[in-house]
Amino acid sequence: MRYLDLYNSGELLQRVRDAYARLRSCDLCPFACRVNRLAGETGVCRSGAYPKVASTNVHRGEEPPISGSRGSGTVFFSNCNLACRFCQNFPISQFGNGEVLTTRELAARMLKLQRQRAHNLNLVTPSHFLPQILAAIYLAVKDGFRLPIVWNSNGFESVTALELLDGVVDIYLPDMKYAAEEPAVSFSSAPNYREVNRAALKEMLRQVGQLELDGEGVAERGLIIRHLVLPGGHAGSRETLRWIAENLGRETHISLMRQYFPAHLAIETPAINRKITDEEYAEAAEALEEAGLENGWVQE
Repeated sequence: MRYLDLYNSGELLQRVRDAYARLRSCDLCPFACRVNRLAGETGVCRSGAYPKVASTNVHRGEEPPISGSRGSGTVFFSNCNLACRFCQNFPISQFGNGEVLTTRELAARMLKLQRQRAHNLNLVTPSHFLPQILAAIYLAVKDGFRLPIVWNSNGFESVTALELLDGVVDIYLPDMKYAAEEPAVSFSSAPNYREVNRAALKEMLRQVGQLELDGEGVAERGLIIRHLVLPGGHAGSRETLRWIAENLGRETHISLMRQYFPAHLAIETPAINRKITDEEYAEAAEALEEAGLENGWVQE
């Protein structure tokens, strides 16, 4: 955990201060709403000065290197900077269900997950609370927190914000949702998603490198990319997988996900109002093989 070095040198505390300063005219995500969140103003993510958390628990349903044998210590954050019409966690991400915490209370929950023997701290949809998370990590480290940190995000990230996490995050677990502009805007209200996402993943790889496992097969450091196959090829799976192989490396670990179903507003969105077919998933798995991406997981 490199964040211990940052803590001991005083750099982690400086990162906390730098991150909070950006909340005064928030530019932490690509929307750069420029609202003063410290004064209670909110932008696209509908989030203010304090972290809001829907749940904290030990979760065993992640990719095998994340869940391991004892589970992953997940913190599900409320709200999101995207508005995915098919979001399966929409009560949390879109309706904002959850509890407002202080950073000290968030730190206490991190420490509780460590006491529950979770393999890691898994921060789910964390990007809009980056300063608050850094502050909570700082407080938790002071009280003995030592777990590897997983940044489990939608992949719509600002590179300058990610730079604040360099040396703090051990494992990046981002989405790559789209390869084209039209579905990104239509289904997630995410203009320029492809370019933003690809730049973010390059920065993540620069920070942590390819996936490294311990003797028990549990992730210690590195990058795992999630790609959800959408109906009608709207995720652009073939193009995305080819781009990963050519720009991030064929050794990159991919989680090719087939669990799409029309949740939230998708049922009233004709292009995505059905489950994917076996043939659609098989085409994506074939594209994975054609790209030479041999590391990762496909779902039966």
